Amino acid sequence: MKTKNLFYTILLLGLILPVIAQSQETKSSEPIKPALIIIDIQNAFLPMIPEREKEVALYCINNYIQLFRSHNLPIIRVYHQSKEYGVEPGSEQFEFPASVEIKPGDAKVIKTYPDGFNKTDLDKVIRETGSNTLFLCGLSAVGCVLATWIGANNHDYEAFLLKDALMSHNEQYTKNVEMMFDAVGYDMVKLIVENAVSK
Repeated sequence: MKTKNLFYTILLLGLILPVIAQSQETKSSEPIKPALIIIDIQNAFLPMIPEREKEVALYCINNYIQLFRSHNLPIIRVYHQSKEYGVEPGSEQFEFPASVEIKPGDAKVIKTYPDGFNKTDLDKVIRETGSNTLFLCGLSAVGCVLATWIGANNHDYEAFLLKDALMSHNEQYTKNVEMMFDAVGYDMVKLIVENAVSK
């Protein structure tokens, strides 16, 4: 069964990647305006993540938050709501852990589908900030983060996954996603951000 699922995943990626690559070529060369998108790092889901991967990812996510905040760039929080699993606004399970350095003023979007753009106002929220380049982190690397990355490309954004700031239930799956989708590391993001704000 796992082999069959892997086959279908590879087949699907083989169909999606050329379309995304073609859309990347047609995007205009307007100045980069970055935003950080933090996806689903909620108390309900974090116990599913291997402890070491969770520790590294949350540390790196805070580093990205500090980087974007120090340059007054948008930070957008995306939360998953699920009545089925009892993950509802107002509950402790719904919230990000207190160790994550978000602020009440950071934009917030609530979704019910894996893709953060599906039937939400995420696109509107991003466009109101003037951003055109998105850096995505959180969980799951093989679920909602990847689905939202595809959604970002479908909405004509430049979108990047953040290396070491992704999580999934399987560390090897996370590494595979980072490799297949060319996740960018902190030094590269810092360079892009500093270059963008200096213009």
